[in-house]
Amino acid sequence: MPSVVGLLEQQELAARRRVDGLREEADRIQAELAAAEQEWQEWAIARRRVDTVLAPDGDSTAEAEVTEDPRDADAQSAPRDAAKPKSQVPVWREGLAWSVLSVDYQRILKALADRARLHQGPLTCQEMAAEFGMDVVPARVEALRSKAKRLVARGWLAEQQPGRFTLAAGVAGPGGGS
Repeated sequence: MPSVVGLLEQQELAARRRVDGLREEADRIQAELAAAEQEWQEWAIARRRVDTVLAPDGDSTAEAEVTEDPRDADAQSAPRDAAKPKSQVPVWREGLAWSVLSVDYQRILKALADRARLHQGPLTCQEMAAEFGMDVVPARVEALRSKAKRLVARGWLAEQQPGRFTLAAGVAGPGGGS
């Protein structure tokens, strides 16, 4: 039979390990928070600079919208600051390369270009999800549908039947875009 002191020492050791693990996690989160705040400040500075350059008569409207402390920023400004490079989908035009698109959009175009090359016809978002190795669940399928619809709206894809996507006329292989 174990002694009471031995049991207490085991419990103390388990508690100490938990405290140490939580401290490490807290340190990691603090470092991640500091990096996120730094990134937010860099985006805020960039937005102010762009606003200064583009504002007529040197008036700046961004200063009223941007706060110095990210914790004071209101929730409505967060989505604008969250834009990532290549997340915008430009309107397709002759000669525009696929490289202007993010990897996710290029992946959709490549799948449809392969289908067109093999004369296999349109592709649904469920088929795309399966082809990309994703779980074919509503959230994944709807995310792909949103991207495909955005590509249709910008002229990269065509949707001749609802939910069935092909490359738009004139859009070709990934190298040149036309």
